[in-house]
Amino acid sequence: MNKKLTLLILTAASFLTPFMGSAINLAIPAIGQQFKSDVYLLSFISTSYLLASTAFLLPLGRLSDIVGKRKIFVRGIALFSFSSLLCGFGWSMQSLLAFRTIQGIASAMIFATSVSILTLVFPLEERGRVFGINSAAVYLGLSLGPVIGGSITHYLGWRYIFFLTTFISFLVFLLERKYLRKEWISAAGEHFDARGALYYLLGVSAFMYGASSLARWSGAVYVFVLGLSMMIYFVYHELKEETPLIHLKLFRRNITFAFSSLAALISYSATAAVAFLLSLHLQVVRGLDAQTAGMVLLCQPVLQALFSPFAGRLSDRVEPRIVASLGMLITTVGLFFFSFLTAETPGWLLLLNFALLGIGFAFFASPNNNAIMSSVEKKEYGVASAVLGTMRLLGQSLSMALMTFITTLYLGTVTITPAYSDLLVKSTRVSFAVFTLICFGGIFASLARGKLGRAEEAGDQQ
Repeated sequence: MNKKLTLLILTAASFLTPFMGSAINLAIPAIGQQFKSDVYLLSFISTSYLLASTAFLLPLGRLSDIVGKRKIFVRGIALFSFSSLLCGFGWSMQSLLAFRTIQGIASAMIFATSVSILTLVFPLEERGRVFGINSAAVYLGLSLGPVIGGSITHYLGWRYIFFLTTFISFLVFLLERKYLRKEWISAAGEHFDARGALYYLLGVSAFMYGASSLARWSGAVYVFVLGLSMMIYFVYHELKEETPLIHLKLFRRNITFAFSSLAALISYSATAAVAFLLSLHLQVVRGLDAQTAGMVLLCQPVLQALFSPFAGRLSDRVEPRIVASLGMLITTVGLFFFSFLTAETPGWLLLLNFALLGIGFAFFASPNNNAIMSSVEKKEYGVASAVLGTMRLLGQSLSMALMTFITTLYLGTVTITPAYSDLLVKSTRVSFAVFTLICFGGIFASLARGKLGRAEEAGDQQ
């Protein structure tokens, strides 16, 4: 099997979802105008996708260990292409949200398998470099998304963002079908914990929907509590299950894995809503068109793409704990400066903050991924990959839920227009203050992981 070709296919798949997410952020105001939607419904363009991805990622990660990672991966690419096409033809906000949910499930199928396949294909000494390249593909998607998404929205309309994504994902599907022939099955014949999967899916969905809706209606608190209760029961069920979705004891006996996973959750919780907030700020508060706003937002992901391979290689030589913690510190500084954002904040300061966030997250993400995947044994790669993806998506969902809660408190149910710029600026500043505190706490979680014990090296020596 050609390792370089496998890396190309998997990194192309990793490019798709961040490209889709960052591109559609630039179209949020245009979609809001077309469907006359308030910020709460607009936030669910991202939240419905993230919620579905989060809820399905862990069950699909376990299922891929049993039935085959390639089988899940190829079906995920196909479904992602088809659901993108459906989104492009969405005739109402409700239909668009339904199709975005399907797209989120497809994304879970991709991310539940891609990292674990890379871990299986490449040896330990090459993984930092490979994760760096894979992260660079993610950030390339984030880089091109604002520029291409802004231009498409400005000249053609937001629907063509989905049509372009359909075309790209279909090309990846054809490449995968032709060149990625090997199957990876690490738990053939084992029992799939369907009850645990149902508890997890319902628990995560209720928890995240309730959290996002707390400022919208009083009944949301009951949904939130129901989801939290079901998640607690899921943990209880998994501890008794002989073949669980996830071996929770892994967190207890592997400190590096536990705190690296926590650091990932915190990092994404503090940063995922940044592009959404700043897209609204640039277009609604500052009056920029979607194309110009996309060019401004370009700074952060470009630097993430440039620095990620270097950070990944560095984590092969230096403790990932050191590199990732430095990245978290830089990110915290960038978020702190954004908590003072106003309509009069100089453009150069905006770009400087974007640069800090880009460099900071580049130095955090790939070293942290390297720490997680290198701290477990080969038989645990599928679970570790699913946990990594779940922490990322759960963090993104929490970030959007926090942002939605704060913004709804200030703006209520009004349609976003320049008339409400002052309230939007206030809610944005409060959101960034909260994100700064979260990210600051993440520095200590990153440092607490301790020195990386390379599980595979230990296993090879026995």
